[in-house]
Amino acid sequence: MHPVKNIRFKVCCIGNVDEAVMAIELGASALGLVSKMPSGPGVISNEMICEIVKVIPPGVASFLLTSELKAEQIILQQKIFRTNTLQLVDEVEITEYEKIKSALPGVSIVQVIHVMDESSISHAVKISKHVSGILLDSGNPKLKIKELGGTGKVHDWEISRKIREAIDIPVFLAGGLNASNVTEAMDKVSPFCVDLCSGVRTEGNLDRIKLENFFKEVKSYLH
Repeated sequence: MHPVKNIRFKVCCIGNVDEAVMAIELGASALGLVSKMPSGPGVISNEMICEIVKVIPPGVASFLLTSELKAEQIILQQKIFRTNTLQLVDEVEITEYEKIKSALPGVSIVQVIHVMDESSISHAVKISKHVSGILLDSGNPKLKIKELGGTGKVHDWEISRKIREAIDIPVFLAGGLNASNVTEAMDKVSPFCVDLCSGVRTEGNLDRIKLENFFKEVKSYLH
């Protein structure tokens, strides 16, 4: 019996309205929209983010990926884009969470933790007291040019599992997931949601066949 009976799908790095519509048609429960970043794929213009948000129906979560560090800037972004979830890809000061929640009641905050070693566990536990969810990804925010996700690399799922067991809020699992490894990832980590980007793309574009195969693998695992 699987610990999680209804793992959700989040398709990140949505590039345009057509990709959003395709992902929703195939069963995505959340879409990720990437605003300006120091590195990585999927960055789109402010205008395109606004266009995509307009076509996301109620019941499908809209995630704004932001690398901003200060509450004022993050709040300003959300008021422009009107997503219902903020995905903070860099580490912010604890005090910033309360400012965001006060200004944006009803908007969820999901903090990215870049799983690098065992120290990520205590870090995730500390952060989990202040946010709605934790997203575990591959990356390295300590590099000169920060690597804040979208790497296509798998991280240590044993550490991810320990984080999931140690915290009481939803865990999203990202980092190099594709149709060939998602079953193992779900088996090891049992996340609330799997988050995919490069594993369902061909030459940068969302690939319907890859996405269908990914969803098929997850659904067969759950039944």
